[in-house]
Amino acid sequence: MPVTIRNIRTFLTAPNHIRLVVVRVETSEPGLYGLGCATFTQRALSVASAVDQYLAPFLKGRDVDDIEDIWQCAFVSGYWRNGPVLNNAMSGVDQALWDIKGKRAGMPVYQLLGGKCRDCVPLYHHCSGEDPKAVEDDIRASMEQGYRYCRAQVAVPSYATYGARVQPGQRAVWEPSPYVRSVVRLFDHLREHLGDEIELLHDIHERVPPIHAINLAKQLEKHSLFFLEDPFAPEDVEYHRLLRQQTSTPIAMGELFCNVNEYLPLIRDQLIDFIRVHVSTIGGISPARKLAALCEFFGVRTAWHGPGDVSPVGHAANMHLDLACYNFGIQEEHYFREETREVFPGCPEIRDGCMWPNDRPGLGIDLDEAKAAQVPFEEHETNGCWPPIRRADGTVIRP
Repeated sequence: MPVTIRNIRTFLTAPNHIRLVVVRVETSEPGLYGLGCATFTQRALSVASAVDQYLAPFLKGRDVDDIEDIWQCAFVSGYWRNGPVLNNAMSGVDQALWDIKGKRAGMPVYQLLGGKCRDCVPLYHHCSGEDPKAVEDDIRASMEQGYRYCRAQVAVPSYATYGARVQPGQRAVWEPSPYVRSVVRLFDHLREHLGDEIELLHDIHERVPPIHAINLAKQLEKHSLFFLEDPFAPEDVEYHRLLRQQTSTPIAMGELFCNVNEYLPLIRDQLIDFIRVHVSTIGGISPARKLAALCEFFGVRTAWHGPGDVSPVGHAANMHLDLACYNFGIQEEHYFREETREVFPGCPEIRDGCMWPNDRPGLGIDLDEAKAAQVPFEEHETNGCWPPIRRADGTVIRP
């Protein structure tokens, strides 16, 4: 008798005040279930509705072994497709089905993807400060913990900026030119005082006009960054062709992509060096493993999006892909605090600047429903919407 989907449930929980969406697929075999990440923090309730009201009734009774067919059926089930809400809902189911398949096989998911290419997953650490010296100190502290890759972000005096906190009394506004000048000064300082013993990264976060991003990439070329992230908004991807002609600074792109037509041309034409997609926002493990295989043939490495608003289940999925994909590049780090580890037993271990698997069957992680219920979503008038960032004249910028 086939094992079938008996029920699909979503869990909304916020350990450490981060809104997470996790899907549990329950089966006809008593005690057998799987977990998947469907976290879209800014539209969490929409994803939960898509899972509970649409995918659950659509998929009940399906054979849990038919992962690819279930994904393809769900993909066209809403007629319009390639949107982040449906993709995240599908990811929750897809990752859970891979978790179930691993448990049935008695193997970690990475074994089902072809086995390990490496023993652990190197991480990059987020480092920031009010000025270049403070960033340097943060990087040195990270190096002492075993990190060999650090993302460096610096505050811009009198302005807000991505990756560095707004100080008391500081204006919550943004301007591109002061930011570009500050970043150049930051990396001049870091290379002078740290030398080449640490790999450095930086995230523009698509906030500057495209020509500013090209100028910044050219000025940073002498500092040999591991990568420069998100120089352009998804709407401006054609600028990658001009950027490639201007500089050899490695480029990571894709955090906001959810449609294959957004990233396929950049890979095919070798205009980026690292793919940075949020795995749940492209639909889960099934499309991500195909994307990684495609990237391998074009010399593009993986660097899956991995901030705090990826659930520990999603981080576990990232890790299994990282272990099995030959063209792995780097993984973004998020440290799981004690409250999160209590809600999600089996969180991947982080030590010596790397993430290590526990080698349990499936994704190797669980959800404590009682403890998850103790840290519900906090009441918020905007339900987690991304706050607007404005220029000095009041113009909203991206994002």
